[in-house]
Amino acid sequence: MHTNNLRGIALMLLAVAVFSVMDALLKVLAGRYAPMQVAFLRGITSLPFVLLPILLRGRASRLRIVNLKLHLFRGALSVLMLGSFIFAVRESSLATTYSIFMCAPLVVAALAVPMLGETVGRQRWAAICVGLAGVLLMLRPEGGDWVSVGSLAAVVAAVCYSLAVITLRVLSRTDTNESMVFWLMAMLAIGAGLLSIPGWRPLQQADWPLLAGLGLAGALGQYLITEAFRNAPVAVVTPLEYTALVWGVVLDFAIWQVLPGAATLLGGAVVVGAGLYLIRREALRRPAAPPATSPES
Repeated sequence: MHTNNLRGIALMLLAVAVFSVMDALLKVLAGRYAPMQVAFLRGITSLPFVLLPILLRGRASRLRIVNLKLHLFRGALSVLMLGSFIFAVRESSLATTYSIFMCAPLVVAALAVPMLGETVGRQRWAAICVGLAGVLLMLRPEGGDWVSVGSLAAVVAAVCYSLAVITLRVLSRTDTNESMVFWLMAMLAIGAGLLSIPGWRPLQQADWPLLAGLGLAGALGQYLITEAFRNAPVAVVTPLEYTALVWGVVLDFAIWQVLPGAATLLGGAVVVGAGLYLIRREALRRPAAPPATSPES
């Protein structure tokens, strides 16, 4: 068990690093193409890596859709979420976007009450409120304006992601993991592709290596995070997702020579602290509950 936990921790740390590199590629591409076009590229480059293992394992039958309406709703949420996230990283730093986006577990916990009928005690509500206060700290007024467009886009992305997680919990009751992952990527590619047509820019030959890296990073990160959850309990590996903030700071400085401000660091620390508290409470409440899927699904 100790060895498996260590393996799971190492795999999760590596998965977060790979996904952070993928987000840096999204930010680079967002400087050259519209956010929806980049979202389309993210979806279409991932499809071969998602579909090939399913076909090689002879699991094509598991791609069958059972709850079509919920798949379509989740697909629409993914288009809006990724488009907003890409716009956010284009307008803001990775660290700032990550700091705001990390409030998603808090939003999920809050939405689970009206949408899933779950019970949230006073201590968990307190953690949610504290975490959201940290987000407000990062959305502090600058120059008389409360919210920058990049920060607002990060909030929209976090809310859409949270709704998608709630939808996933319901969808997992009827549909297979293969179906949920493949059709999410397919609908993302179709939806973002259609929305990107008016502002489409021809792909530059120099960007093809970036696109290959985007698809490879998405597939590799998905594999690593799945193996991490397979080797170690959720309560052990989930908190390590917050190491993305460290990678955001490192990549921001290494590529764009940008460092986060004091308010971003403080607000991010508050959000992470509240999130870790919720994770711990959830682990104590349901220690044996497996993850429905990885965050990137």
